[in-house]
Amino acid sequence: MAGRVLLQFFHWYYPDGGRLWGEVAEKAENLAEIGVTDVWLPPAYKGAAGGYSVGYDTYDLFDLGEFDQKGTVPTKYGDRDALEAACKTLAEHGIGAIHDVVFNHKMGGDEREAVKVRRANPDDRNEIEDEAFETHAYTRFTFPGRQGRHSEFVWSQKCFTGVDYIEDPTDTGVFRLVNEYGEGEWSGEVDEELGNYDYLIGSDIEFRNRAVYEELKYWGRWFSEQVPVAGFRLDAAKHIPAWFFRDWIGHMRESVKEDLFVVAEYWHPDIGALENYLELVDRQLLLFDVGLHHRFHDASKGGGDFDMRTIFDGSLLSAQPEHAVTLVENHDTQPLQSLEAAVEPWFKPLAYALILMREQGVPSVFYADLYGADYRDKGSDGKEYDIVMPKVECLPALLSARKRFANGGQTDMFDDPNCLAIVRHGTDEAPGSVTVLTNGEEASKHVELGEGHAGASFRDFLGHREDTVTADENGNAAFPVNGGSVSVWVREDAL
Repeated sequence: MAGRVLLQFFHWYYPDGGRLWGEVAEKAENLAEIGVTDVWLPPAYKGAAGGYSVGYDTYDLFDLGEFDQKGTVPTKYGDRDALEAACKTLAEHGIGAIHDVVFNHKMGGDEREAVKVRRANPDDRNEIEDEAFETHAYTRFTFPGRQGRHSEFVWSQKCFTGVDYIEDPTDTGVFRLVNEYGEGEWSGEVDEELGNYDYLIGSDIEFRNRAVYEELKYWGRWFSEQVPVAGFRLDAAKHIPAWFFRDWIGHMRESVKEDLFVVAEYWHPDIGALENYLELVDRQLLLFDVGLHHRFHDASKGGGDFDMRTIFDGSLLSAQPEHAVTLVENHDTQPLQSLEAAVEPWFKPLAYALILMREQGVPSVFYADLYGADYRDKGSDGKEYDIVMPKVECLPALLSARKRFANGGQTDMFDDPNCLAIVRHGTDEAPGSVTVLTNGEEASKHVELGEGHAGASFRDFLGHREDTVTADENGNAAFPVNGGSVSVWVREDAL
């Protein structure tokens, strides 16, 4: 039977005003109907930018839109009551809530502290100056608006490895805090980009501090008592020691839920790096398939010259499908964002068909592709741009097709540089499908379905083709597809 489907229910430019939690609750019933099994929610806690925070500038993990902090009670997405209602509504419709966990750093410190730092080379963080100097940094987090509710833990300079902003003297860069942890070095078991990619932004958390380690485990238990939790999406995993998440996931599965769904954002296109990380975390989680996303980007730019037989080359899906969460787009890759590698709109139906109609991997659907998005922002050149991300019109039908027809054994027919087919053979209880797609001209794929389909009539569930295909007496048929398009052919008597 068709597997789970993850929907990322936000994008980077989702409007301010506290509306998202309400929209989640409003759309839950429809999402269940079209086959969404899990919804990835944005960070639910207060960010340094208050009501304008997308959520990745973590300030207070324990403020779920409940306290007057950073100029607001609600977060950008709504208040605590609305969050609770959204998660409960999802659960009532059989949809799991997957919560975003942003542990790597804190921002918006409440008080300055006198600190000692050593300057690091931003381009090679392993090059740290021997001489330390005294300065001030905003490394003390007391959360005055919360006043010790839910947790009395106060974060200070001993809770962090480094900062990027100091005062007296005022300067920016990468500064290693001098403290008792790590003998002046960054954490291990992180990505080797820039020498050592422990440090990313803000006040970087020191996971080797046992008090910090226990506080973050406590937060996980506490949070899971506040709202329904089906799993977690782990932010910035390449910057966090693998041993920490190895321990944290194990602890959460023991204390909260044995079958928690966990996917980590280890944003690296190299399969070797992803496989190494999986080993370090004892293979306890899934990873986003960055390589496949880049293949989709390249294919969308290449048009008919791209060899579709190679679409899965270099992907986690091809190497370790049981650990792959496949995606077409997300909040970091959308236009004007930090990892921009947008997939052209014409190709998105093909890309979604490739991840939704096959058995392997857990597909992730992006809010802007399901509902559309438009926004204005500056590009890397400093100019303002108006961006329109049109919704993928056939995406709801593709989701429904996965739910209803992506059943039984699978045969991939990747024997043509432009036209591919995915055959799902169905079961005695559930019908199958023939998905045909091409990045070139109108084409067709000859499929031998067997005598069980002799004389059967097939229709395109997506409605891109209006003709009917009838199998011959041996169950063989040629299934057509429009140029640069996709069709999902299903038996007419299964509709």
